[in-house]
Amino acid sequence: MATATAVSKPSTATGDGHKRKKNAFSDGQGRLAWMLLAPTLLVIFVMAGIPVVMSIRESFFANDNAPDPTTGLIKQGESFVGIKNFAQIFTSTDVVQGNWGTMNRFWNAFLNTSMITIVCVVIETVLGVAMALIMSKAFRGRGFVRAGILVPWAIPTIVSALMWKLIFDANGVMNKILGQQILWLSDTFSSFWAIVIADSWKTAPFIGLLTLAGLQTIPAEVYEAAKVDGASAIQQFTQITLPMVKPTLVVAVLFRTLDTLRMFDLPYGMIGPGKYRVETLSVFAYQETQATRFGSAAAYSMVLFIYVLLVAYLFVRVLGADVIGEKAPKKKKVKKNDRNDTQAAPVSGIELAGGAH
Repeated sequence: MATATAVSKPSTATGDGHKRKKNAFSDGQGRLAWMLLAPTLLVIFVMAGIPVVMSIRESFFANDNAPDPTTGLIKQGESFVGIKNFAQIFTSTDVVQGNWGTMNRFWNAFLNTSMITIVCVVIETVLGVAMALIMSKAFRGRGFVRAGILVPWAIPTIVSALMWKLIFDANGVMNKILGQQILWLSDTFSSFWAIVIADSWKTAPFIGLLTLAGLQTIPAEVYEAAKVDGASAIQQFTQITLPMVKPTLVVAVLFRTLDTLRMFDLPYGMIGPGKYRVETLSVFAYQETQATRFGSAAAYSMVLFIYVLLVAYLFVRVLGADVIGEKAPKKKKVKKNDRNDTQAAPVSGIELAGGAH
């Protein structure tokens, strides 16, 4: 006689209770996180948010420094001009001779800012990675070398600018070494390279320091496995080191890119104002404030702000998707036979690096 056995469905009460408990715990953690972040966010809003809002407001106004008809004294005030300040940026007849030809002063400053950023960041990245590779090796005096490499980065930028100003003087050390009389600090193309050299010397250690931190997270076993597989030093660098250090390197390069786009103190302190070959957008905006054209200066600052924001967004989208935590593409399902073959296959050091990344 066949006996039917009724299989009862497991109760979900325990699972639902656990889920509610987990959600309550997560909500509590979220509230605690916001409570801890609130003071910092408030400080950021006061120190950064309010000035940005005031700059946006100022960019739509212009100063009215007209004489009072009754007293003859200069009457200070401001009037709303809408987008006139922004329109003048692109339609101004203020034409200068720069490194890239004769053009609108804004576009000259824009190209100077962009080219200085590109050249400096490329050189600093190459030097920084080289420094990190040197500092990651074990050798006698490594601590002294690490400290020495970081000295330029620790020097304040304005001090570095004055120091390099003496080096690039017409009778300075650089011309003595080269045996030529180059006017590094004049309004010539040489001043562009003077800025690049000084900035690369100062900030390459920053990229080196962050890259070194990334290198120290790579397991030594990965390199040992790669050596067993016969990988050359170049293959280890391109297929293990660079992929595994990429998140750290992208962050370092992003910071340096945004910082260089806002460069002000180095060209202003080293070369001085009125030198159109190295005039950046920050220097240009400052010059507008010196001429009491505060609305125009605010408009230039807002254009620079939008430019930096756009570069940061494109930079992260193109190079740093893994840095901001975007989901990796879904892996294809592996069939049972393929899974067995994969488990039986030997794993190389380079494959380990790819998996870790």
